[in-house]
Amino acid sequence: VQLVESGGGLVQAGGSLRLSCAASGSTFSSYHMNWVRQAPGKGLEWVSDINSGGEIPMYADSVKGRFTISRDNAKNTLYLQMNSLKPEDTAVYYCSGRLNGIDYWGKGTLVTVSS
Repeated sequence: VQLVESGGGLVQAGGSLRLSCAASGSTFSSYHMNWVRQAPGKGLEWVSDINSGGEIPMYADSVKGRFTISRDNAKNTLYLQMNSLKPEDTAVYYCSGRLNGIDYWGKGTLVTVSS
């Protein structure tokens, strides 16, 4: 599967963005999907994940209550709705998918939150 993120950009603190991750191929609905981010100068941080059917979202404590993960398997697309953004949310956001123990990654989209 190939993954392409979009929707990043510059937003003021308190604002919102919605990230999308478009997947190629016909097996997207079988993948467990994640959003992972990397802030400048820091390591990878898991943000959220969702099971293949979209019923079980999970969130890091740092984003719980502000971010919502969802997926549309008919459109082969994963989403991350980000509300009440904070400067510390500034990062490159990656989507990744896992199937049969193999991880696939997109190239990321940059989110910058100004104070």
